[in-house]
Amino acid sequence: MLVLFIRVQIIFFVVLLFLRIMGKRQIGEMQPYELVITLIIADLATVPMSDANIPLLNGILPLAILVMLHYGITMLTRKSIFFRRLISGKSVIVIDPDGINYNALKKLNMNLHDLQESLRQLNYFSFEQVQYAIIETNGKMSVIPTAENAPATANDVNANNPPPELPSLIISDGKIMKSNLSSVNIDEQQLNALLNKLNIKKVKDVIIMNLDNAGKAYYQLKGQPYKVVEDINKLQINKSKKQKV
Repeated sequence: MLVLFIRVQIIFFVVLLFLRIMGKRQIGEMQPYELVITLIIADLATVPMSDANIPLLNGILPLAILVMLHYGITMLTRKSIFFRRLISGKSVIVIDPDGINYNALKKLNMNLHDLQESLRQLNYFSFEQVQYAIIETNGKMSVIPTAENAPATANDVNANNPPPELPSLIISDGKIMKSNLSSVNIDEQQLNALLNKLNIKKVKDVIIMNLDNAGKAYYQLKGQPYKVVEDINKLQINKSKKQKV
């Protein structure tokens, strides 16, 4: 009985240590592979707890292998955009200024009731209140409300706000997101011209750059604070606004 008591405590603290190593995400924030690994760890941990005939090392070793697997996948998803999309998928816009994207809902195996329920949980009770709704790779929904339904700030008092634009991730961890360039109607040549205007010599120095169709750019270089350019057109970058259909 004492041996079982000690084994349970050892396994408990080992699992706790491994989960701390994996990170502090909540269940609802996990990527699919993280959830799978967590569930397997939980299942494997119960075996050496309940069966005293299994050597303790044989119970801990599979857990350590899973943690190393998690670390390896996480590193690959940081370094490779292709691998990140292969493992985690990509965010999907289910509501845009034209309304509900029904084809996107079908690809996500969601129905309109699921969509309404997710919006209600975010305190949006009508589709017309939403400019964009995005299903993230962890399954959670992000919403950009219409201008008239956005929470008021001090800068909004007595101000007529234009409709919000959806920013696109143009550079991530020093890599150009080529598939996102068309969403803001620029190409690599125009992007390089923009970087040159901003005195950015190397793309790999850019941690992140977001750009929207209004011409607003948010970017941050390694070791520097973030900067915002309200309108890149004023930098005389040859960029035309994307026509919405």
